Amino acid sequence: MRRWWQSASFLIGAALTGLVVAAALVSYLWTPYAPTQMAILNRLKPPSAANWFGTDQFGRDVFSMIMVGARNSLAVGLGAVGFGMVVGTTLGLLAAMRRDGLLDNIIMRAADFTHAFPAVLTAIMITAIAGPGMLNAVIAIGVLNLPYFARLARGVAIQVWTREFIQAARAAGLTNWQITLHHVLPNAGGVIVVQATIQFALAILAEAGLSYLGLGTQPPNPSWGRMLNEAQTFMAAQPWLAIFPGAAIALAVLGFNLLGDGLRDAIDPRLRRSR
Repeated sequence: MRRWWQSASFLIGAALTGLVVAAALVSYLWTPYAPTQMAILNRLKPPSAANWFGTDQFGRDVFSMIMVGARNSLAVGLGAVGFGMVVGTTLGLLAAMRRDGLLDNIIMRAADFTHAFPAVLTAIMITAIAGPGMLNAVIAIGVLNLPYFARLARGVAIQVWTREFIQAARAAGLTNWQITLHHVLPNAGGVIVVQATIQFALAILAEAGLSYLGLGTQPPNPSWGRMLNEAQTFMAAQPWLAIFPGAAIALAVLGFNLLGDGLRDAIDPRLRRSR
């Protein structure tokens, strides 16, 4: 625990992600204005005391939309990374348990096949076929996460399977499933959590990209990506419409990346010394 507080990456990342999470949680209880409330007479107003981040072309409060957009981005990220982590880790542990066997080859070749296609095109294809929306965005981004967690879990699990305490567990009569659940998974858990934190940053970026293309979060639900899309027309005269959602995406992605780096340094200090 002390290593976490000695890591600048962890502290900065925790502060940034804490800010995003706080905005998302507070939005359930309070926003300055209803994020879908239109006020045409108040459209395209610059930042002021009444509207901290200004208003958009429909007179909606940009600050309120960013708060609720944080909630939607985190919801998609949590669902997608959670799905990818649970399913991918399970597949990776199964592959390690049957190393060099038929099941291992099937799982790894499927992961290679999924990983071979550009991630953005795969997500666009899935959402285009299944239809736009938050749930389909979660599925699309979750599928993209599967090969990362499967490969990582398999690699770490294979290393754990070679250790002496695994041989002792075998001698004690434990089955492969019991060894995996009680010994392999706990030893691989830290690395998987670090990867999940980094994948969370990528999931937020992917959700913003899908929403920008109209395939992610749908109106009237606010989304950072859709806000950027709508800001294109007004970017020259009203730059705040693009600056604030763009900054929100950048801070969230940077925060989760730094948090992941800090956790990785705390789990394995050798990585910090090697960089």
